[in-house]
Amino acid sequence: MKPHHISAVCALILTSALTAAVAQQQINSGQMTNSLAGVSNTQLSLSGAQMRQAALDNIRDYPGAIPPHPLSFPQMANLAQFVVEVDFDFNSAVIKPSSYRTVGAIADALHNPILLSYGFLVIGHTDSVGGRAYNIGLSQRRAEAIRDALIDPFGVNPGVLEAVGLGEEQLRDPAHPTSGVNRRVQLVNVGKKYCFGRSGEQFLCQ
Repeated sequence: MKPHHISAVCALILTSALTAAVAQQQINSGQMTNSLAGVSNTQLSLSGAQMRQAALDNIRDYPGAIPPHPLSFPQMANLAQFVVEVDFDFNSAVIKPSSYRTVGAIADALHNPILLSYGFLVIGHTDSVGGRAYNIGLSQRRAEAIRDALIDPFGVNPGVLEAVGLGEEQLRDPAHPTSGVNRRVQLVNVGKKYCFGRSGEQFLCQ
């Protein structure tokens, strides 16, 4: 993987702004918080395991070196999302030191009180270098590495994070499948997960 600058693309997706412009800018935990807080009342009923299986099914149903049929999850259209680039060692799930600041900014956002009760998917995406099935596994390991780093040392509640690897099945730039823009981590607010009692105790919402 070629090194690239740490950057973030804020992609707040709401029903009324599904095709909103995406702005490239320096990572900012406050902006990330605001984006991820823009949620609808909808909860995602799709699990990470189901998403991974859908990616594998896409490879089986639409074979080829480059996905001829982009994987789509319409259930996610109304959910707030934020996309960041995280650098890894080549063909590895080891996060490069250059991206520690990015992971820390993600943690800062998830520690914000307005996001503490929500659950999040940490979705890993790759470019098209390597086989499609292999890239599913690589992106899964990378998503898990980010989840693990958010938990320790950054102290994010493990109960609110689920890691999912989708490989190259959702290329951001299909015309340039090996481009670095395809290598990204997508955070998705999947809805309310924890509720709070009168004395502040936390419990899983029903």
